[in-house]
Amino acid sequence: MKLSMKQYEFFRVTLEDHIATITISRPKALNALSTAVVTELETVIEDVSAMDDAWVVIFTGDGDKAFVAGGDIKEMYTMNPDQGVAYSKLGTRVLYKIENMPQPTIAAVNGFALGGGTEIAMAFDIRIASSKAVFGQPETGLGIIPGFAGTQRLPRLVGKGMAKMLIYSSMRIKADEAYRIGLVQKVVPPEDLMDEARALAKQIASCSPNAVRLAKAAINQGLEMDLWSGNVYESHVFGLCFTNSDQTEGMRAFVEKDKAVFNGKPLPKGEPQ
Repeated sequence: MKLSMKQYEFFRVTLEDHIATITISRPKALNALSTAVVTELETVIEDVSAMDDAWVVIFTGDGDKAFVAGGDIKEMYTMNPDQGVAYSKLGTRVLYKIENMPQPTIAAVNGFALGGGTEIAMAFDIRIASSKAVFGQPETGLGIIPGFAGTQRLPRLVGKGMAKMLIYSSMRIKADEAYRIGLVQKVVPPEDLMDEARALAKQIASCSPNAVRLAKAAINQGLEMDLWSGNVYESHVFGLCFTNSDQTEGMRAFVEKDKAVFNGKPLPKGEPQ
């Protein structure tokens, strides 16, 4: 059963089969990121992160044109330097919270994902794109640079040279090119996008939610360490798997050739954040 959650001004949140779907809904403005939208997004992310029944999160855009078309240029046009810094810090903080949501996350990119749209997409664990999706960091063509960590995440995902080419040139790329360079993990026909995202989410949700959360923590935190420190951290996280019932249930089902039924109970104190 699909449940509609708390009401928001710019977002819709539903929960079905342990999958939370967040839809940014400002289609007349191509889902552009005003300060008010980004501020509310922070609340949405905090609310969904705290939902024990949400084992996987999908994020997409309302309408058939845009995922997130970028920042609100009309608002930014009148900003002074201090306001620019504040806006950038707000967006960077919110996207950091997205990247560090405890649940695995999927961005279903349904259309234009420019500037802040590409930056938001990069904060999610996995990106599935409609074949009509368009990506890019067009900020230099507007006299600015990416301000929501685009100069940081893009080179980490596609390499320094490719990131510099895209950012310096204000170039837009189509979904197939985004797939070729590793910016997205899959490209599908527009009419199949949400079905593909939900199918992947259901596959992830069929696994131990505790193990998936721990795997995410091991990957995210380990990438900030040298290889040996990452190995040591992985061993610590591996040990935490044996502190909850999912490990017992998963291995019991394997030994008995049965289907595992995971309960998704929160991990005891000591879960890595």
